[in-house]
Amino acid sequence: MTTDAGDVSTLTFEQARDELVHVVAQLEQGSPTLEESLALWTRGEALAARCEEWLLGAKRRLDEARPDGGTVP
Repeated sequence: MTTDAGDVSTLTFEQARDELVHVVAQLEQGSPTLEESLALWTRGEALAARCEEWLLGAKRRLDEARPDGGTVP
């Protein structure tokens, strides 16, 4: 697993979630250097954004599939 802020746009939800869990665990254990902690934090932010993108897309698809077009009275 990488800790750089590289492109996460090709990750599936599950891949991004699993890597995010790993990043959080590393941060909770304490990184040896501030630089490494910042790299982990940056990667975690990118992964969290990717997960949110997937979840919002799924919600949009579910809303569109509802007979009422996703509108709630």
